Amino acid sequence: MTPATIRGDTFDNSDGGSKTVPMADESSSEVSRFRRDAERPQTGIVREFWDFLRHNKKWWLTPIIVVLLLLGILIVLSGSAAAPFIYTLF
Repeated sequence: MTPATIRGDTFDNSDGGSKTVPMADESSSEVSRFRRDAERPQTGIVREFWDFLRHNKKWWLTPIIVVLLLLGILIVLSGSAAAPFIYTLF
């Protein structure tokens, strides 16, 4: 027994019969909106994160991400020629 993952597939029901899921109408607004969104150029990860923060109002994540980025930069620079200057900060 395999579940259907796309519309138009036939799959087995738990009662032993089979059921066909109808395909979406090509002229529906959902399909046209999906196609329009799929044809747009992809955005970067920074833009995606900014849109996520703005849309979901998760502003409390901003200081956490900033601190993690600063720690990451500190770790990367600690293995370079800038290490003696970083160690004097602490």
